[in-house]
Amino acid sequence: MARYGVAYKPYGVLSIHHDDPLGRRTLTALGIPTTMSPVGRLDLDSEGLLVLTDDGQTLHRLAHPQFSHAKTYFVLVLGRPDAEALRSLRQGMQIKLGYTRPADVEILATAPPLPESAVPLPPPDRTTWLRMVLQEGMNRQIKRMTAAVGHPTVRLARVAIGHVTLPPDLAPGVWREMTPVERKVLLGDAWPHGRPLAVPRRYRS
Repeated sequence: MARYGVAYKPYGVLSIHHDDPLGRRTLTALGIPTTMSPVGRLDLDSEGLLVLTDDGQTLHRLAHPQFSHAKTYFVLVLGRPDAEALRSLRQGMQIKLGYTRPADVEILATAPPLPESAVPLPPPDRTTWLRMVLQEGMNRQIKRMTAAVGHPTVRLARVAIGHVTLPPDLAPGVWREMTPVERKVLLGDAWPHGRPLAVPRRYRS
């Protein structure tokens, strides 16, 4: 039977299982089984929600850009983006890896409910919290986007993949199996029209 889990990847942990030649911590150090892969990686210096599974078909449908599953992030940037910067982030922009798709971007009135940062941050009067929703996942995309408009990212946390959200009681470095409700939400995102039944091998062409 397939397994599905959620984890809060902390800052300073790689989203891989195999040993890192530089000795950095990996998902194995968090106790996550090597059979369970994350739906989309998070950078070493990013944190937040990892959806985990050993269901290869569902993993593909959630991770591949062609299915356009939204990913939601809380992003702390230096300075205060003006209307022009927000418009560039929202409408799509050229970065090193290509042209980004339109994104949902808004300024948060207050800091989001995240755990204390693992590293020192600039004073609150020098930073702004954004909520960003992307339909894709280029390498270091958000950091490249905010840097391109003059507001480098200083903290980045993913809080949702599709309709699966980061559980508020899940501490950094902790993972668990999904609840039946979470699993139903995840599979509903991956297979909105129902999952095709497996065809017995003897009937395959």
